Amino acid sequence: MIVINNVRQLKEILNEKRAQGNSIGFVPTMGALHSGHISLVKRCEEHNDVVVVSIFVNPTQFNDKNDLTAYPRTLEADVKLLEDNGCNIVFAPSQQEMYPDNDACTFNFGVLDKVMEGVNRPGHFNGVWQIVSKLFDAVEPHNSYFGEKDFQQLAIIRHMTKESGYNIEVVGCDICRADSGLALSSRNMLLSEQHKDLAASIHQTLRESSLREWDSAQQAQDYVIDKLNGIEGFEVEYFTIADELNLQPIHNWKDCDCKRGFVVVQLAGVRLIDNIRFN
Repeated sequence: MIVINNVRQLKEILNEKRAQGNSIGFVPTMGALHSGHISLVKRCEEHNDVVVVSIFVNPTQFNDKNDLTAYPRTLEADVKLLEDNGCNIVFAPSQQEMYPDNDACTFNFGVLDKVMEGVNRPGHFNGVWQIVSKLFDAVEPHNSYFGEKDFQQLAIIRHMTKESGYNIEVVGCDICRADSGLALSSRNMLLSEQHKDLAASIHQTLRESSLREWDSAQQAQDYVIDKLNGIEGFEVEYFTIADELNLQPIHNWKDCDCKRGFVVVQLAGVRLIDNIRFN
């Protein structure tokens, strides 16, 4: 495995790999890797000849500077973990490498960023696409892998990949969870063991709500919000049941075939997200 810090060298190596007929798989990350990331790497390894993983904490997708400062950075441990799990190339650029000039590009996501994270984190998805497009241009992968925990982000990346004309297959991968049901996240590193145990209630509540019969989506939403807010230390930012395709909130169960519940909970100053499919 090799670690590369600049785009020019990365392109040179990958162009040679492509010329030899190798397929390129890509997993973009912000580091602080856990077994959820490794599951993406393993999926990538199964279907590609060369596995590239990027590690870059992207400043343009943080609308809260404190969140950017607090985001865990564990590059040395990340590189070791990737070396042990099938990665061929780690791309770990500096901020200057990815943003040599001020990037003021803005993008149109249609209705996809007008709800949920797009409302609660203004500019977040614009920053996501800024860095993903830069990484796609640098790596030029055949396939790229993203977790469904960030389901809205996945939907937006699929949309923009198609709109921008990239010939890249965007592959969504199932949420990885701890034994307790807690969705794995780099931000979980910021929680105490006691808070991690408490945070398992998020998935437990989502699962309960998805298995029950409700007269309306609003009834299910009220149940989840009230139950989670009733747990000491929890503060629900939102819980929304939406159409998986366009992410718009539903009001009648018959409004769409594929429904998913999306939640954000604040716990001990850490922002936790999760989602679950509703029948």
